[in-house]
Parts: sequence; C-alpha cells; structure tokens
Amino acid sequence: MKIAVIGGGPGGLYFAALMKQLDSNHKVTVWERNAASDTFGFGVVFSDETLGGIGNADPVVAEYMSRRFARWSDIDIHFRDQMHTVGGQGFAAMSRKELLELLQRRSIELGVDVRFSTMAPDVEQLSAEYDLVLAADGLNSAVRTKYAQSFKPSLDPRTSKYMWLGTDQVFEAFKFFVKETAAGTMQIHGYPYSDEGSTFIVEMHEDVWRAAGFDETENEVFAPGVSDQKAVDKVTEIFADELAGYKVLTNNSKWINFTTVRNENWRHENIVLLGDSAHTAHFSIGSGTKLAMEDALALAACLHEHADVDRALAAYETERRPVVESTQRAAQASLEWFENIGQYKDQDPVQFCFNLLTRSRRITAENLKLRDPGFAQTVEANFARLNGQQHSAPAMFQPYTLGGIELANRVVVSSMDMYSASEGVPGEFHLVHLGSKAQGGAGLVMTEMVCVSDIGRITPGCTGLYSDEQATAWKRITEYVHSNSQAKIGAQIGHSGRKGSTKLMWEGIDQPLEEGNWEVLAPSALPYGEGCHVPVAMDRTQMDEVRQQFVDAARRADAAGFDALEVHMAHGYLLSSFLSPLSNQRTDEYGGSFANRLRFPLEVLDAVREIWPADKALGVRVSATDWAEGGNTDDDAVLISQAFIEHGAQFIDVSSGQVVKSEKPAFGRSYQTPFADKIRNRVAAAAGVAVIAVGAVSTWDDANSILLAGRADLIALGRTHLYNPQWTLQAAAEQDYAGAAALWPKQYKAGRRKPPSARTDAVRPRLSLLPQNQEEDLTHVRWTPDANASALTASH
Repeated sequence: MKIAVIGGGPGGLYFAALMKQLDSNHKVTVWERNAASDTFGFGVVFSDETLGGIGNADPVVAEYMSRRFARWSDIDIHFRDQMHTVGGQGFAAMSRKELLELLQRRSIELGVDVRFSTMAPDVEQLSAEYDLVLAADGLNSAVRTKYAQSFKPSLDPRTSKYMWLGTDQVFEAFKFFVKETAAGTMQIHGYPYSDEGSTFIVEMHEDVWRAAGFDETENEVFAPGVSDQKAVDKVTEIFADELAGYKVLTNNSKWINFTTVRNENWRHENIVLLGDSAHTAHFSIGSGTKLAMEDALALAACLHEHADVDRALAAYETERRPVVESTQRAAQASLEWFENIGQYKDQDPVQFCFNLLTRSRRITAENLKLRDPGFAQTVEANFARLNGQQHSAPAMFQPYTLGGIELANRVVVSSMDMYSASEGVPGEFHLVHLGSKAQGGAGLVMTEMVCVSDIGRITPGCTGLYSDEQATAWKRITEYVHSNSQAKIGAQIGHSGRKGSTKLMWEGIDQPLEEGNWEVLAPSALPYGEGCHVPVAMDRTQMDEVRQQFVDAARRADAAGFDALEVHMAHGYLLSSFLSPLSNQRTDEYGGSFANRLRFPLEVLDAVREIWPADKALGVRVSATDWAEGGNTDDDAVLISQAFIEHGAQFIDVSSGQVVKSEKPAFGRSYQTPFADKIRNRVAAAAGVAVIAVGAVSTWDDANSILLAGRADLIALGRTHLYNPQWTLQAAAEQDYAGAAALWPKQYKAGRRKPPSARTDAVRPRLSLLPQNQEEDLTHVRWTPDANASALTASH
C-alpha cells in the first residue's frame, strides 16, 4: 500500500511504524508541520491493558517504554486539610517528549518517510495519489473541517478552564489537590512521569477563573510555544503549599477550554480520522495519546486482515467505535463532575474521596473492595457514622427518616403507570402488583400516577383519587402493604394535562384516543408533539378547579392510609408543562419569566401542603432537564427544586424529560443521577431535604455507590422491580446481609439464602505439599525511583 499520514504525533507515527512492520513493502509518508524537537505537554498515562496491546504489536517500543515508565498504584486526594490515599489503581506514565522521540526513531529505522517542518499537500491530492490517507491532525483537524459533510462532526466546548503545567517535584502517586479559595474551588491533577518531574494540570470553572483574575490575559494572543507567564505566576502563588518550594514548569502553557469531539463517521472514501481528529476524552479519565495509539493498533490490524481498504475501514470503525464511545461516556461523566466540583466543597472528606473515585461510574463500591479493601471499609463505616448508625451495613440497608416516616432501607419502588384500572378504580392487579413489590423488601413503594380528575387521566386505564370508591379501593392496598411487609407506601398524584386522552401504552403510547376522548388542558394551546391533541389553554377558573382537585386527592390519599405523597411535576404532565418554556407560552402572570412559570405549581403545592399531615412525607417529582433546546436545564432544576423546598417539599424525586416529543435524551447507566447529585449537593442537603435518584439504576452495587458518594439519599428503581419483584431481598442475600432492613416474609424465609449453582460451591482439595509463595501485595505502590525502581520493574 501507499499510505499518507497527516500529522506526526504519537498516533500517526505509531500507525506508520506498525504498517511497516506488517509489510516492509508498504510506502508510508508522514507529514508533520512542527520540527522533530517540538512537543507540547509533559507526561502521558497508559493503562495496563493498552501496554499489553503495545507489547504484542511492537516489543521494541514496549520494551523501551517499560524502561522509562514511572509506575505506581496509589491516588492521594487532598481535600479540606486532609489527605486520603486509595490504592490498587495501577498507573504507568512517561515523558511525552521521550515517547515522541522513541516513535520518531522507530518509524525512521523501519523505513517510514517522516517529513518534519513540512505541511502536507492538499488532502484531495493525497486521496487521489495514495491508497489510504490517515488524518491524525489533531483537535483542530483541517481534514475533518474540509469533509465535514461526510464526517458530521460535533464539537462541544466546555466551561471549565485548564492549563498544562509541570513541576520538578516528583510525586509518589497520582495527586488530586482540591483547594477552596476566595474565588471558588480549584483543582490540580498531578502525576509523575519520570524521576525528574510530574505533570501539574490546574483546572477550575470559568466563573472561578474570572473571580480569581485569570481573565487578565484573556484577550492576549500568545505565539506558539509561548506561555501565559502572568497566569503561571498566579498559579504558583495559589498552590505554593502544594508545590512545597518546587518549581512550576511551562511548555506552551496557556488557558484552554476542553472540547469534546465526536464524529458520526470516521471515514470519507479512503480518508480516515484517528486520535483527536476523530474523538477526544477529558484528561481526567485518561490520555488522548493512549486513545490515539489504540486507534493506530486497531486500524493497522484491520488493514492487514482485509483485502481492500473499504472493508478494512468499515471493520476498523465497527470494532473501535464502541470502545471509544464507552470511554467518552465515562470521560463526559468525569468532565461534568469536575465542572461542578464546587458543589462538594462542604462534603465530608472521606465521602468526597469516594465521590471523586466513582465519578465516571467505572469504579464502584464493589470494585473498590477489590482494589483497596481497607479504604472501601473506611468508606462504608464513615457512611454509617454520618447517618448516626452504629454498624456498617451496606448503604442501601441503612434506615432513613423521610419527613415524618421511618424507612427500613433506602430502596424505593419507582412510580410506573400500569394502565389497568376501570373508571379510575385500582383492582386486583394493583393489589398484587404493589403488594408483591412491598413484600420484595423495598423501604418505600410508590403508586403509579394517581390522577386527580377523570380528564386528568393519561389513558382510560389510569387510576384516580377523585372519588370515594377509588379511595376505598386504595385503602385495601395500603392495609395489605402495612400488614404484610415493613414497607411504607406513597401515592403519586398528578394531572395528565396535554398528554391525556390517549391510548393504553401497548395500543399506542401518546396516540390520541379514537373514541371516548376528552378535552385536555395545558398552560398554552400547544400539542405535546405532531399528531397529539391540541389542548385548551387554561383560564383562572380552570386553574382553581385543578388546584382543588389536587387538594381533594391528597385528602383521600391520607384517608386511604398512604404514608407519603408525591406531587407529580415532571414528564410534561400538567404542572410540569407550566414549568417549561417549551410548553408554557402564556403572557399573563403564569407564563414568561421563570418566577411566573413557577407560580401555579407552587400554588398547588402550597394548597396540598396545608392539608397533608405533618407526621407523613410530602415531596415532588421533577424533570431535571427537558432534553431539548430552549427548554429547562439541570441548572434550572436546581432553582425549581429550591423553590419547592422553600414551599415545604420534604423530598425531591429527580427524573428528566418527556416534556416535548422532540426531546433527545442521553440514555445510559444511571444517566439521571448527576441531576439528583446537583440538586442534593447545591440545595437539598443543606435544607435537610431528601433527594431520590432514579433512571437506569439496576444493580445493588450502583445503588450503594450512589448513596456512599452522597449523590442521593434514596434510590428508586422501576423496570428493575418489574424484572424481579424481590430485587431488594435478593440484593440482601447477595451481600450476605440479614439485618432488620431486609426482613423476609415468614412464608419466604426458606429462600433467604442464595441457592448454589453449577460447581461454584465446590470445595477444592489440597494439592501442594509446601505453601506456595505469596504474591507481593501491590495495593499501595508509590513512585520512589531511587528506592524501589528495581522492585517495581520486577513486580511488573
């Protein structure tokens, strides 16, 4: 093959070297606009997995890298005048300059034509003259821009500012210095890369950056290679204690806003993107160099395995894209966590450390037990202490006081519409459905949305609390729950608004009824989406009627024996539609401004709060984001939640979306938890108000991790309980928990132990006469090159 490589960074050079190794007849030319000696940055970090791949692909490169690596397994987290060390992580880093020099030498000795200080010819010309063109031209890729219609790039510039620096202080571990200053929270990401220095990245939210005066040089244009010395001096002053007299090193160091790069396609004809030109991932989760070299390995392998370029590039993208997207999801979670780090400034230090470690969801409570059992035990004991408990049961089995009620544990069966009532009356199905969930061990079981009027139903199958007959039927269910479980039961009351008068879910979700439909109400005469009902814009009389319907439903809920009440102000139903600017375009005092859009929902909450008993629990469900341009965001949700708290809400149940049909949600594991986290740590926790996290939480490990990190107080699971009504009790059995927070019904006690399967319970015989050598404990390895370089090399 005849191959053109645009960009002589690690990804481009490594690919060139690999192709020449696979077939020396390949003619590979690399164009690099910078000189061979030009490199920016300090250290690069690799995972053991990536190093294994490099070792398999090119032993020469791998052997040299291994000799130059700094290796360690500890993370030191400095926060609120405390340092906590967490081990078992496994890091390897080296100088970026040394890595680049190695790859340059390796490429040249293999016969690659590397042209430094040379701009590549026009990519269109290269595409015509070469079999393959590799665009490894970085974040600001000119190739990607030229063929944007094919690649369909998405660039997401973020709000935090960061600067790449170094220091001649050789850290012994990965260092997070989280510092509260007069301007706000700043953090250092630091790690050693040799026996001579460490990377020292300073990062902060733009608001903090401006408050600290770093915007003094905002409009200055620095030439390539020139650093922002005023900013460097200020950083040196702020982090003087952390630097402990060591120097700050610069290399083209200036303020940057991180940009997340995604492309719908990575190829255009015989042109393919690699590394930062194709994708970026925030530095807090790993190295862009690592990703680029993994790209290079996968691409070279696919080209070698397939007979033609077209099939090879298709195979490369099919193989590599899921890996990259997984990394980007983790990186996005980490990036957003650091953007919001200021909300944790008052968090308990141990809890903060666990929060930081689990920010990307790749480390969980159970995973930490494998990495560093000692610190995992500290986290669990600390959580029990923070919650006034004497023992260290799993977090999900710690009791919780919600308003005026005591929950045995922190698991909630989330509200799920069942569409199985007749004239709003719950029947045998609802008794079995909710009764079985209560017997399954959850601390709190929530009903589906119970509608406050007949025209407030979503479908003809929705339940209600607008008649005494309905209340009597509900009382039978609450009595069953109270008599046959330790669970509390809550009613979620709501009005469908413009999303009402639709078919049962399995007949056509959100599709208008063809017969027997009714008038639907909304703040404005705007349909939920194409093909949906056009609602009636409510007048003052209708608003008064609806408010009273909520009050009447709340009274009936109390009489029916419910322990908790949740007012549904999410998912685009009536009260939610008042909150969103996408559905509320009124011009009176109930529309327009943020305060006006809050007015009617607050009127309803105030009226319900006035009659709801103080010895029970009252809360609100919110949509934390509309997932649509121009709609409410998670920052708006914080303000909305604060208003509800000020008006008496004792818990906030944090969901998202379903406000407009055109929404574009970013689904994923625990995808709504960051919204709950933000609301809890910005407004709710300080007010003593509980926050419920919900949304794609399916494992007890994730539930424990969310609670231990302080992201929520309770965990609501919906579909998980449909899959397994005894989920909570099963989770107790799997964690060997047999305490008061997970009591098995006496009829089911014989099943409280996890049954054996296959040969997992086999007892193995002794087959060695003498004890085997015990492996060295590598939980806590520090980078102390003078003391243990030889030991580290041997251990790896």
